[in-house]
Amino acid sequence: MDILGLSTSPSSGGAYALILSETEGTKRLPIIIGTFEAQAIALELEHIKPPRPMTHDLVRNIIQSFNSFVKHIFINELREGTFYAQIVYDSDGEQIEQDARPSDAIAVAIRFNAPIFVSKSIIEEAGIESEPESSAETAEAATPGEAEDPIESAVNVPRSESESRLRDLEKNLKIAISEENYEKAAKIRDELKKLKG
Repeated sequence: MDILGLSTSPSSGGAYALILSETEGTKRLPIIIGTFEAQAIALELEHIKPPRPMTHDLVRNIIQSFNSFVKHIFINELREGTFYAQIVYDSDGEQIEQDARPSDAIAVAIRFNAPIFVSKSIIEEAGIESEPESSAETAEAATPGEAEDPIESAVNVPRSESESRLRDLEKNLKIAISEENYEKAAKIRDELKKLKG
């Protein structure tokens, strides 16, 4: 996976969506992370060096001081909406795995230029298909008078119209992806999962 970027919105309450994109594929995986972790990832991606080492820089320095390096990270599990990851590193020829939050694992991995892997089952369960849409389709989908927040508009549909609600959510998911609002897309995806059972 590649890091596509970080996205946020005023309604996110300080959380960010870290967007991973398949290196050879069309799916994107949004992972909600905290402000501190987003800052640690952004600083390294932008090659900004703080005057003193931040936590993830310190972790890198400690790993290197033991003649070790991070080989890769593996986001291997998704339980009740929470992602789990492992940092896989080499210590004098011995492979060691360490449990970690994906945000921390990714912040450390980019400091070693280590690849990011995600379980295929997670991609299938939580990945969002990213298809290029024509501007005409996008304009048709975003009709005038539509609520600004597709989640709110979908939630306000009466429960007796579950099929209509499902169609609205799917439509709003496409709009959120086309606008590259992956945090909103992740919330809509979760709402779709609940509706589908």
